[in-house]
Amino acid sequence: MKKNVGNTDRFVRVIIGIILLIVFMSGFIENDMIKWIVLGVSSILIVTAFATFCPLYAVLGKSTCEVKKKK
Repeated sequence: MKKNVGNTDRFVRVIIGIILLIVFMSGFIENDMIKWIVLGVSSILIVTAFATFCPLYAVLGKSTCEVKKKK
């Protein structure tokens, strides 16, 4: 797995993932199906942030990592 998630992207993913996790745990959403979808999205965001790899980015050929220039 080649890294394709940059530092800024990782930070944003963790913040959004934590916010969604708080929404899930707070009971703000009453629909059970929506609650589990929110938990799933939160988990995916947090895991991909720590793994620095996003399978969707790989499929789309996108990368937010900074390119290191060779000297």
